[in-house]
Amino acid sequence: MHKTAVIVEDDPDIRHLIVEVLEAAGFSTVSVGNGIDGVRAVLSYQPLITTLDVNMPGIDGFEAARRIRAQSDTYIIMITGLEEEADVVLGLGAGADEYVVKPFRPRELRARVESLLRRPRATGTAVAAAPRQEATGPSFPGARPAVPQYDAVPTSPVFDERIMTPVYSEQPPQGGAVVLPPQGAPQLGGAHPGMPQPGNAVAPASAVPPVGGPGWTVHRDLAVHAEHRVVLVAGRELTLTRTEFDLLSTLMESKRRVRSKADLTLVLRGESYVTSYFVGEADKRAIEAHMTNLRRKLGDNPNNPRYIETVRGVGYRLTSETVAGA
Repeated sequence: MHKTAVIVEDDPDIRHLIVEVLEAAGFSTVSVGNGIDGVRAVLSYQPLITTLDVNMPGIDGFEAARRIRAQSDTYIIMITGLEEEADVVLGLGAGADEYVVKPFRPRELRARVESLLRRPRATGTAVAAAPRQEATGPSFPGARPAVPQYDAVPTSPVFDERIMTPVYSEQPPQGGAVVLPPQGAPQLGGAHPGMPQPGNAVAPASAVPPVGGPGWTVHRDLAVHAEHRVVLVAGRELTLTRTEFDLLSTLMESKRRVRSKADLTLVLRGESYVTSYFVGEADKRAIEAHMTNLRRKLGDNPNNPRYIETVRGVGYRLTSETVAGA
């Protein structure tokens, strides 16, 4: 499978390091130096992985993540020097799948990328829509590979042609470096009648068995079907991110068994119970942020939980079926 990554980073040294890590992992790369170009590159090439800095010219990484997540299911990794809990929560809430604090370790970044690729994808659009890059040929706008043509959408205010400053990989990978379209080319993006939208991949209603049937896990009025990635609260369908769904599905399967933050981190990486993988404080804060977002969507009050309770100093588990308010 051909893999494309978009790198959005204004520091040339860090950008070059990320390029080296991802190209060593088999990706073709598109590198840009600001958030506006980053959104444009993602919409044009539908990459498998996108890395985002936060403090950049144009729009910051949080806003770039929101715009990208609204129109793409690419895996987003924020790589930033901001390490406060509020920044982690904001980044994950904006749509990031991973949050990595600078300075980062290249081998750990690659491991995080590989763990993301083991997670179920919400849709197949990013891989299917990614353009094919030929093994030979120069990396300049005239040699830009063809991409699927969708209905053009107005580019303002998302894109500002006056500050487009694409930066390309200095060392093209085996598959050839991907380049941005030349200025003046039509912008791609927006909703399209024939394209699935990002979020939870929900099977057609006729394909999902009735609640209580095979594949369903039920806790009070909360029902989860892991195979079809469907969540119902009191019969109402709920839309979750990939990470939120994986966390909820894990807790539903575990029922009253406590799952620690480190345990949940490894589950999201696809390396459950492999103790050789490092789990740092930033990883645990990321789990806390995801749980905050999940509870908010479930309408669950952590002070009087209906679905998920915190076991202080340990982790999380489902509430009892018999506590008050059930």
